[in-house]
Amino acid sequence: MDARNKHINVVLFGQGGAGKSSLINLMAGDNVAETSSDAARCTLQWREYSVRFDGNSYNVYDTVGLEEAQLGAKEYLDAIENAYSLIQGLEKQGGIDLLLFCMRAGRLNATIQSNYRLFNEFLCEQKVPIVVAITYLENEVGEMDTWWTRNKHIFRHQEFDIAGHACITAVKGNCPERFEQSRIAIRKVIKDVTTDGQKRAWEGGHNLFVSLMQKLRGLLSWNMRSKKDIVARLTKRCGLSSDVAKELAGRIKKGVVEVPT
Repeated sequence: MDARNKHINVVLFGQGGAGKSSLINLMAGDNVAETSSDAARCTLQWREYSVRFDGNSYNVYDTVGLEEAQLGAKEYLDAIENAYSLIQGLEKQGGIDLLLFCMRAGRLNATIQSNYRLFNEFLCEQKVPIVVAITYLENEVGEMDTWWTRNKHIFRHQEFDIAGHACITAVKGNCPERFEQSRIAIRKVIKDVTTDGQKRAWEGGHNLFVSLMQKLRGLLSWNMRSKKDIVARLTKRCGLSSDVAKELAGRIKKGVVEVPT
């Protein structure tokens, strides 16, 4: 067990439909998390699961898939703030040991890149090791890890800093052998990256999400006479979509987004 005598904290993130709940069940060896086929996600709240394997105990925090197109601007921003509150809470529980990035095999689209950068850069200051689990590889020709061999250069090109990876299927279906191989693979990479001698848990600091909000307020505190001006600055300078920029601008003007001073 970890020398700090605590559960190992793992924050799970990724797009909806990537198989995060199935990944948790694969790790646990039991159906501890409801999958999307069991029940619709009706809340933006993260969920905590206790998972044990190989003598270690893990707290796995499943976060909402941050997809603006599906959530809408308000819900998207609510989900970001919810993830931020989770990160703050974990600072009081010994820090974060691992970010587990779940993505469905395919292209590194804009939503995947946005999810990665939000958690890695803004929420965790690029100080937490990241393991990527690539799912839905039950029909991969040859070994499942062949997918990574073909695509790892794309991750490097997009400047994804990955401490480890697992190419898996989290659906037993007609591939029970690959399913068991996947369980072994994901457990091994998580244990290897979080074991003693690796990066110690991140315990917070001057969070870049806070810095971003402070800078936004700084940008908006001068020469901004209307919400339209604010939205224009947010879309141009910060790369936000128009809908999200409008919602965030409204929150900032009303003082809804609170940050330390």
